[in-house]
Amino acid sequence: MFNFVHERKRVVQVVLVLIILPFAFWGLDSYQNSGDAGVMATVNDTQIGQAEFEDALMQQRRRMQELAGENFDPALFDRPEIKRSVLEGLATQHLLLANAKAEGLTVSDEQIAQIIAGVGAFQKDGRFDKQMYEAALRAQGMSPELFEYRVRQDILNRQLTDAYAQNGFAADTTAETLIRLNEQQRVVSVSTLAMDAFLKSAVVADADVQKYYEQNPQQFELPERAQVEYVLFSADALADKIEPAAAEIKAYYDEHLSEFSTQEQRQAAHILIAVAAQASEAEKQAAKQQAELLLADVKSAPAKFAALAKEHSQDPGSAVNGGDLGMFARGMMVKPFDDAVFSMQVGQISDLVQTDFGYHIIKVTAVKPSKAQPLKEVSALIAQRLRAQQAADQFAELAERFNDTVYEQSDSLKPAAELVGAKVVSGQWLSRDQQPGELWSAKVLEAVFSEDAVKNKRNTAAVEVKPNTLLAAHVTTYQPASVRPFAEVASGIRKLLQHRAALQAAEEQGKQTLAGLQAGEKKKMVWKSGLKLSRAQRSDLDPTLLQQIFLADTSKLPAYVGMVDVKSGYVIVRIDSVKDVESIDPAKRERYTQQMRQVTGEALLSAYLADAKAAADITIKAFADDNVK
Repeated sequence: MFNFVHERKRVVQVVLVLIILPFAFWGLDSYQNSGDAGVMATVNDTQIGQAEFEDALMQQRRRMQELAGENFDPALFDRPEIKRSVLEGLATQHLLLANAKAEGLTVSDEQIAQIIAGVGAFQKDGRFDKQMYEAALRAQGMSPELFEYRVRQDILNRQLTDAYAQNGFAADTTAETLIRLNEQQRVVSVSTLAMDAFLKSAVVADADVQKYYEQNPQQFELPERAQVEYVLFSADALADKIEPAAAEIKAYYDEHLSEFSTQEQRQAAHILIAVAAQASEAEKQAAKQQAELLLADVKSAPAKFAALAKEHSQDPGSAVNGGDLGMFARGMMVKPFDDAVFSMQVGQISDLVQTDFGYHIIKVTAVKPSKAQPLKEVSALIAQRLRAQQAADQFAELAERFNDTVYEQSDSLKPAAELVGAKVVSGQWLSRDQQPGELWSAKVLEAVFSEDAVKNKRNTAAVEVKPNTLLAAHVTTYQPASVRPFAEVASGIRKLLQHRAALQAAEEQGKQTLAGLQAGEKKKMVWKSGLKLSRAQRSDLDPTLLQQIFLADTSKLPAYVGMVDVKSGYVIVRIDSVKDVESIDPAKRERYTQQMRQVTGEALLSAYLADAKAAADITIKAFADDNVK
């Protein structure tokens, strides 16, 4: 019952036995009963509300930002197709969860506790730390209840999907056939009828150049452009100007001393007489009587505590060590056990302590007091926190005034810049169709190219481009969309048409040459010989050409294949020899078999998901008007 984790540290084993994290698994009702009126999707009888969708969108945005770093584009998550993708993923999760429950799959509280306690980010000195756990979740904007529900949901879903994904099948003979195909080697020679040889003879008429220009105006469009000046107002810029006083740092240190102190830890040993939760009253009474007799023995001979624990304790993780649980902080054990340990003196033996696990006899063996870090060691961190806090306060006070100044004095950004101590940056060119970035988001670009900004020459509204950062712009020069004049592009069009004509000529001659070679004719050609190719190895040759090489009939050699390469001309390949795999290493056969099982497992899972979605009643909100922010 208590031996949940094998080959882990003993203290972690016992912590997992005794600890009951405050599991209050909200489930889907945490969203559905929150007063959220906006239903984004339904999966059978389950509704996905606005709050759950926005939370999932935020989490996905955070993951993408961590992956992309400076290249992250926040405007990506304004796109309807991205929102729909996130919502469809949520619907799939709900469907899997419902199906897992329908199949009778369950996850015990002990499994959840075991998984969470084993996460390195929640551990200090190799042990689960409740404060680190809660702080890590706060940093992600998540409560313990929601996180613990998600862990349970994820395990249930994985139990169901793994039943398909991990049960793929593949015969050894199939793997062997794949190895022979994949590692067969074909030695080839390559000759190219260069397109450049036909360029001089490729004559393009002026009328053809004019016709191409007239028929393809979209290729020569210049996008709408504007040159702007702008002001960036941010809490970060304010923070750079703030230098907290020593007295402020000391006051913060004194007020938050617990944050800079290690928790008091205690070492204890226990003897457990276990009682199952579903035990009868008679069984509970019998266990209590056994524990009382054992308590009398312990109190009459305290020095024998360890020996009695080894002989009688029903917690196998600690019994072998005389009941020793190691050091732990307050809050790591169940409350009755925790309260008893932290109210006792070193060497003291408790009366019976009852928990959901049974009856405990506890002995405190050591105390490691709380210890504060010196102010000198944490003053820089505190100063950074105070800067951020004061800057955020100043930003909040000034933001509305900044917005008002940008709007009310709309013919210039200078008054708004002077208000917040920022600079007006000028000379920035923007185009209507440029890729949005961190500063120049889709919302900012929309404001810059609005009628009010372009025709009326008014400041744009201040836009929040990232948390605690506002940007306002003013158009100084505007260029409407236009088509480049024919004279500017005629030379480029002529070169393009010459290229096409030369490529067509190379293709026609190449096909004739290939047909002659395949018919057995002898041709004087320059060959690059000795290229060894296999499906398993990378090659500089075009993938389509490689496919032709390995599909070619090689019963009679040499064999020939060819194709157009738009960059060079017409490429002809001569297959000179074929070398088959002579023997197959058993370890390689096993690797291929495992890979094929994985592929078939994924196919089984995909088929299951398709069938499950087809059988379910799923409705997804449309995002055509991008009305979900």
